[in-house]
Amino acid sequence: MSPAALTATSDGERVALAAAGAWTAQAASELESIVEDTARQYEGAREVDIDLAKLERLDTFGAWLLERLQRALTARGSTARLVGLSDTDRGLIEEVGRVNRTPPKDGVAENQILVALDAVGRAMAEIGRSLILLAQLFGALTAAVLRTIAHPTRLRLASTVHHLERVGWRALPIILLSTFVIGAILAQQGIFRFRAFGADVYVVDMVSVLVLREVGVLIVCVMVAGRSGSAYTAELGAMKMREEIDALRTMGLDPIETLVLPRIIALVIAVPLLTFLGSMAALYGAGLVCWLYGGMAPSIFLERLREAIWLPTFEVGLIKAPFMALTIGLVACAEGFEVDGSAASLGFRTTASVVKSIFLVIALDGVFAMFFASIGM
Repeated sequence: MSPAALTATSDGERVALAAAGAWTAQAASELESIVEDTARQYEGAREVDIDLAKLERLDTFGAWLLERLQRALTARGSTARLVGLSDTDRGLIEEVGRVNRTPPKDGVAENQILVALDAVGRAMAEIGRSLILLAQLFGALTAAVLRTIAHPTRLRLASTVHHLERVGWRALPIILLSTFVIGAILAQQGIFRFRAFGADVYVVDMVSVLVLREVGVLIVCVMVAGRSGSAYTAELGAMKMREEIDALRTMGLDPIETLVLPRIIALVIAVPLLTFLGSMAALYGAGLVCWLYGGMAPSIFLERLREAIWLPTFEVGLIKAPFMALTIGLVACAEGFEVDGSAASLGFRTTASVVKSIFLVIALDGVFAMFFASIGM
């Protein structure tokens, strides 16, 4: 095989270049110097024809050098053309010719107002797309629930119990610990502030109402969103990456009925139970602090607790729990189905799942607060 070469024939302002031999990566150093010297020598030519008929071998490196020579001559005002190209090398040359064709950005500074408006518009479009995905998943889930009610044997009981054990029983220690600490902190801060007014006893009213109506269910749902919601997204996302969801469809199985429904049922059952137990742990922590830090006897704390709360106080927190659990499950599963084939996408969707779930839980809590206030609860 002949060595790489590039010969030139000049005719006034017209130059004919003939490439010969093997233009491959093995001759990189020689070809680099040949291309640079040729581009510098004939930069003033009006027309340059690069004849490739005598090429014996061409790889991606050689094709890129030819493309670079053509671009360098064109940038200096010449009309450079590749001629004599064989059908074998034509596809490679055309593919290399499409590389790095993005025009360089000029030095004009971008309008920051337009940049900000563009970011806001893209964010709103993404929010709208997320809401549409949630609505689609909710519709598919409703259809799966109706099919399961009509044919109860379709329910995957073993899978449901498995997920209930994971999101309920295994989450119980961290939920109890977190709510216990939150209740203790609320009581300590309340005693510290109310003591200046001689109203230590009203700490019980504050803590009991806050825990049973708002803080208990919120803390539980935030913990579930970070623990179980992210796990749902990661599991479904990994299955999407390995094409296991497509395999389920190929086998005639509905992924919503097989994967999503057991997880949602487990959440809807577990979150109210965790909310109740977490609220009790928070009240216990508050009572312990009132006794040890505030000097309030446990009997006085319990008596004041009976006076401060009534049945709707329990109901408000427990009514909100299933709806928040449904929201967490829908967001987690929807984000899992949106994962594409990269690990970066899996991480991004898992993070988005937790953030969206927590935001929607807080927003839903605000909606319920206005609703219960309007009906006098």
